[in-house]
Amino acid sequence: MNRAQGIAIVLLALFVLLATTLFPQARGNAPLPTPRSAGFLVIANQGDHTALLVDLATRQALLRVEVGINGHELAVSPDGHFAYVPIYGNSGVGKPGTDGDSIDIVDLKERKLAGHIALGKPVRPHCAKFGPDGLLYVSAELANAVYIIDTAARKVVGEIPTGQIESHMLVITPDGHRAYTANVAAGSVSVLDLQKRSLLTTIPISKIVQRISISPDGHRVYTHDQAAPRIAVIDTATNAVTGWIALPSTVYSSASTPDGRWLVAVSPAGKLFVVDTASGKLAHCFDIPQATGEVLITPDGSHVYVSCPQTATVEILDLQTWKLQEPLKFTRGVDGLDFLASTN
Repeated sequence: MNRAQGIAIVLLALFVLLATTLFPQARGNAPLPTPRSAGFLVIANQGDHTALLVDLATRQALLRVEVGINGHELAVSPDGHFAYVPIYGNSGVGKPGTDGDSIDIVDLKERKLAGHIALGKPVRPHCAKFGPDGLLYVSAELANAVYIIDTAARKVVGEIPTGQIESHMLVITPDGHRAYTANVAAGSVSVLDLQKRSLLTTIPISKIVQRISISPDGHRVYTHDQAAPRIAVIDTATNAVTGWIALPSTVYSSASTPDGRWLVAVSPAGKLFVVDTASGKLAHCFDIPQATGEVLITPDGSHVYVSCPQTATVEILDLQTWKLQEPLKFTRGVDGLDFLASTN
């Protein structure tokens, strides 16, 4: 090696050292970008009677407010200001216990309990959903009805009969014209006309059903047979069961991705199923804890959150990588979930 070659090698080594110092992305161990806020989860914990606000970027609870005994589900207002927690009572569906008669209001901006909505009598209010009309629709289990709440006035302004016992969960079509309730021990789904505030029909499903979900376009409703490992597919144009999705174990709850391509369903057997809605076939299966809570999919379709009350966790599936992430850990009883994009 002559002197010129030696100088060239030294200069090259200095250049590489300088480049990797000033531009760390040139290294193989480049630092990951600072994570941006992925939004917030609002959680009802029926075990310790609280509502939680969790920052998904830091995985920390920003708010913990005590509510009544017990709040199973909740709904965040369209403006993100309040969370409404129906106070069901201290038992499960169809079981003896106390009978709730109110809805607690949590102020997510001031981060405090902001008041209550009295329902007038014990009805075991459970599932709450905002319609496109801005009204809050709440399943009133002991009244065999769905109550209509004006949250600004904080009062009941209407009632729609379901014609069935144990109307536990509900979904609303995107146009706000209809609601569908899952009637647990009746083993049926009731179809409600929200504009006329009347019962349209009842769809028999099985001996017993659990929970209900709807496709983003409102064309299909799904409910879960508890007597057999299958999901009923209801065509909302005809209000009839048009098919079944067979799975390895019974399903408790489900949710569709925003594009409608996947139906994510979870099982008390400790499974998370991903169904291709076009074929009705199982596409992915993951092991998770016993899942008897809620399935929530973020509005951007990137992540699935599954509450597991018995194991005090919220399981997370990344739909972009198809990998489970480290779960969020709380106390036993985590149940109802809703998403909040921003706290501003």
